[in-house]
Amino acid sequence: MNIPKELKYSQDHEWVKIEGNKATIGITDFAQSQLGDVVFVELPVVGTEVSIGSSFSVIESVKAVSDVYAPLSGKVIAINEILADAPENVNQDACGAGWIATLEISDESQLGELLDSDAYEKLLAEGGH
Repeated sequence: MNIPKELKYSQDHEWVKIEGNKATIGITDFAQSQLGDVVFVELPVVGTEVSIGSSFSVIESVKAVSDVYAPLSGKVIAINEILADAPENVNQDACGAGWIATLEISDESQLGELLDSDAYEKLLAEGGH
């Protein structure tokens, strides 16, 4: 399972790449493996304000429809439009080409709630899914 050390993670199986006051978000390799083949990704709208813990995207797979929850509060400043035509990127490269959106972080204190790769690996080992 791919759990890049440089990323942060939520307990809801989203990954977060922090760059200054921006956070790029996607679902983890574990999450995409649980979903199976992704067939559609409903992307958020650029300019939308999202709150931590709220659903901001939906991923549809052959098995299920799942919400993607915002691991941080902020404003959507970019979306991965390629996923509209190639949702399989989420399966093929969940922590890279399968990114969903980038937020401008509105509350940096929330960064402390994210897990590092070791803590996320422990969550998975304890059956946190």
